[in-house]
Amino acid sequence: MKRISIIIFALVLSTSVFAQNWKPVSSNVTFKIKHALGASATGSFKGFVGGINFSPANLSTASIRATVDAATVDTDNSIRDKVIKGEEYFNVEKFPKISMVSTKVEKGSKENEFVGTFNLTIKNSTKSIKLPFSFTESGGKGIFLATFTINRLDYGVGGKSSMLGDVATITIKLNTQL
Repeated sequence: MKRISIIIFALVLSTSVFAQNWKPVSSNVTFKIKHALGASATGSFKGFVGGINFSPANLSTASIRATVDAATVDTDNSIRDKVIKGEEYFNVEKFPKISMVSTKVEKGSKENEFVGTFNLTIKNSTKSIKLPFSFTESGGKGIFLATFTINRLDYGVGGKSSMLGDVATITIKLNTQL
């Protein structure tokens, strides 16, 4: 009986301390940016592919990497989408993927909150960003949720414009399972 208790304790400890491999089940990657006359343009990306090794109890082993297919950008306006996919903005023929790879994950200030340091690559520019996110887990399923801002000019996405804001707000929601 004592041996069984030790084995069960070891199994519980291993799943709570070591990084867990979360498989994305569904994703929602959206953005919002100010447009002419105070309005906002919104859109989304599809084609999320990622690998998530994460355990809140052992952040030193956390590793998160993800890509989206830049050609899937959808603003619900086919004319605008064609322009955004072109050379001046995302240049999807030359740079088909937008990617992010974690370099560090730390505990945030509240329960279930974390801050990841990521290398974000858009087109041919890679910048280190701090990305706050939350993680909730229940019954072998997890939800990762992040909202952050980037300056599109830092990545060569379009030029300076009085018609388009420089800062985009990005929201990523991942439904995952073990």
